[in-house]
Amino acid sequence: MRPSPGFCVTRGSLKNLDTIVNTVGVAYGLLLILAAFTRSGVTEALRVDALFMKASEQTRPLNLVVGLLVAGYGIYSLSG
Repeated sequence: MRPSPGFCVTRGSLKNLDTIVNTVGVAYGLLLILAAFTRSGVTEALRVDALFMKASEQTRPLNLVVGLLVAGYGIYSLSG
């Protein structure tokens, strides 16, 4: 029994999935960078320090560092 073409994973579709994942990573990294400077419902909900530790004003700069790393890695992955 042959699988249908819709379930076939090809090299092109994996490259497309990589592009989507890296683009989402860049967007999340930019959101974390924004969370280091602004306060809104969206940024507060997705802060790294709020997800993994007790969030406070002292841990807010952690979002900037993690955001730069995540966005930088996503941009690097998209470029090459």
